[in-house]
Amino acid sequence: QVQLVESGGGLVQAGGSLRLSCTTSGLTFSSYHMAWFRQAPGKEREFVAVIPWSGGNAIYEDSVKGRFTISRDNAKNTVYLQMNSLKPEDTAVYYCAADDSIKVVTTFRLYEYWGQGTQVTVSS
Repeated sequence: QVQLVESGGGLVQAGGSLRLSCTTSGLTFSSYHMAWFRQAPGKEREFVAVIPWSGGNAIYEDSVKGRFTISRDNAKNTVYLQMNSLKPEDTAVYYCAADDSIKVVTTFRLYEYWGQGTQVTVSS
């Protein structure tokens, strides 16, 4: 069965950096768009970034552009999210997700497979 496992979250001060990893199994990784979403307490799950299976340009939510970078290593079936210049408003549980649709989507309800999430807390 498909599994996605996130890691790399933690507590960091504002302005700091973290790198999240999501290792997958049970799917043909190179055939899936891989995305990161986040969810803060009491809020809906929010799109962060997606990298297409085709190797096209990544898409980022406006608030993270220039600070976050999504990448993938197909040989390791792993997608990463490098987060720099972190802000308190970035605090959330971060989830990776996979989708094999023809077009890249940014709506969380359209993603098929999800990890359990990793907590990112940014202190002021």
